[in-house]
Amino acid sequence: MADTLAALRSLMASHSPLDALVIPSEDYHQSEYVSSRDKRREFVSRFTGSAGLALVTMNEALLWTDGRYFLQATKELSDQWKLMRIGEDPAVDVWMADNLPKDGTIGIDPWCVSVDTAQRWERAFAPKQQKLVQTSTNLVDEVWTNRPPAEINPVIIHPLEFAGSSVAEKLKDLREKLTHENARGIIITTLDEVAWLYNIRGSDVSYCPVVHAFAIVTLKSAFLYVDKRKISSEVKSYFEENGIDYREYGAVSSDVVLLASDQLDPLSAVEATQSKHSEIKLTGNGKTEAEENNKNLIWVDPGSCCYALYSKLNPDKVHLQQSPLALAKALKNPVELEGLRNAHIRDGAAVVQYLVWLDKQMQEIYGAPGYFLNGEGANKKNQLEVKLTEVTASDKLEGFRASKKHFRGLSFPTISSVGPNAAIIHYSPYAENCAEFSVDKIYLFDSGAQYLDGTTDITRTVHFGKPSAHEKACYTAVLKGHIALGSVRFPNGNNGHALDILARVPLWKYGLDYRHGTGHGIGSYLNVHEGPHLISFRPRNVPLQASMTVTDEPGYYEDGNFGIRLENVLVVNEADTKFNFGDKGYLSFEHITWAPYQRKLIDMSLLTPEEIDWLNNYHSKCKDILAPYMDENEMAWLKKAAEPVSV
Repeated sequence: MADTLAALRSLMASHSPLDALVIPSEDYHQSEYVSSRDKRREFVSRFTGSAGLALVTMNEALLWTDGRYFLQATKELSDQWKLMRIGEDPAVDVWMADNLPKDGTIGIDPWCVSVDTAQRWERAFAPKQQKLVQTSTNLVDEVWTNRPPAEINPVIIHPLEFAGSSVAEKLKDLREKLTHENARGIIITTLDEVAWLYNIRGSDVSYCPVVHAFAIVTLKSAFLYVDKRKISSEVKSYFEENGIDYREYGAVSSDVVLLASDQLDPLSAVEATQSKHSEIKLTGNGKTEAEENNKNLIWVDPGSCCYALYSKLNPDKVHLQQSPLALAKALKNPVELEGLRNAHIRDGAAVVQYLVWLDKQMQEIYGAPGYFLNGEGANKKNQLEVKLTEVTASDKLEGFRASKKHFRGLSFPTISSVGPNAAIIHYSPYAENCAEFSVDKIYLFDSGAQYLDGTTDITRTVHFGKPSAHEKACYTAVLKGHIALGSVRFPNGNNGHALDILARVPLWKYGLDYRHGTGHGIGSYLNVHEGPHLISFRPRNVPLQASMTVTDEPGYYEDGNFGIRLENVLVVNEADTKFNFGDKGYLSFEHITWAPYQRKLIDMSLLTPEEIDWLNNYHSKCKDILAPYMDENEMAWLKKAAEPVSV
């Protein structure tokens, strides 16, 4: 660690010199989850969370991360690093502007920083004439001597039976949006957008079925930039059939220059002649049609396009706006919705089978009273001379999922956490130091899978001994918020920020809260975290719309003691309401996740009659929907877990 920081500072001294070096978590595509060779921030800081930013100066090393990772970062960072808590400490741009010298220089790899971020920092630095310096190479790569090599994984065609919409249909829709915005082309940098647009998948990033690739689409042509070694003869034919011109990954840089100069996709000689001699017509603005339509813009998403590519464009000819593919991808078509529902049924069956197995293990190994009985248990331990750990349990859960149709892997590293570890919101267990199960401690597991027909994400919290009154009260408050959000009806036009409070009010009653968002979109055999919408205390002006998917996952975490979270995936549907105030139309949520909540962790006296009805209806559906996947013993367990409750 010390050697790494020293080597970086030596390189910084030889570049200009630099007063600071920014090391973000993101790769060239601004991805949340990155490949092993792109985990530069983790290599430098040893912090393994998915979100964070490292800043190295000549005298300090600082790590910014959000509330999901405060506890984890505290454990993983050495004393050479200072933890900066997002939302509590100054933002990184504010800190740099305040603490770096006048005329200071801040080094960045422009491929790993978005347009939005770079421009925001430049504004923050302007008062003291500080400036961003784009390094010619990534300085971390120069000191990372054992950096993992690039993997050559094949591009896979995602069949229409799962995609539900053809490449031709998607390109037609995209070009209509380009025309509407007077743009002649768009640079697509986000991996899941490239995969969705061209109906391809891959395995270049763990847990995310994407390909390391860029795309450029013009009004006439479609380009894909990918390592050609990943392309089979079948995929070559597929690209030719769909009019996709595939080029080497690195060629995107020179092609963006050509795009900027209108030479990437020039008019043919015939088209140019026809355009030159076309009849001149005036528009309502008093301009000729040619003047009105020839605005020659290039569409760039400032939140996802890297600064390196943007810097090659004329800023006056750039249309800076969120990619139109973000919303198009989030609005699932009927085939995708049906696939997601089916995938979640199979996934729910795997989770129930896991709970049945886990219940039996806890009783046999630890003498626990089990999932249903609210007692102390026999307090025997390792009677069978075996251990049940967070890792062995999560491996078993993966095995149940792997037996299901269309399984292609996990959708993120399973969070399998016992007792205090459950308070670490994005905890990842490792075999060498993970916790053993205990009769006296809460167990939280947050997990999901990638199936050809959908991506899943579910969280359940359970106790196999006798939960305390405090644990039950906290669990019940989380459940009440989960029910309140999942059963709400709301008018069109509302974003998730307006709904987030519903999940927190039951916790606020006791002065409790949680430091993460309440819901995120989820992909169709794509990334488990999908925008552009979310449900969060952080404002994002993207209204929820029918056919979106979103999670409902409130929680509560008590550092050093336990953590609680409950999560279902929801589909946004049009709601049938008695009235329609303002002719807006109303929306509601459909739960598509199926696994019981643990009755003995619920304080029934805290539930309203409406909440009890909701719980009983949900459990009844669990029994009916999962029955075809259960054997006799599993079904008996599920029936008991889903028995109706009352006060």
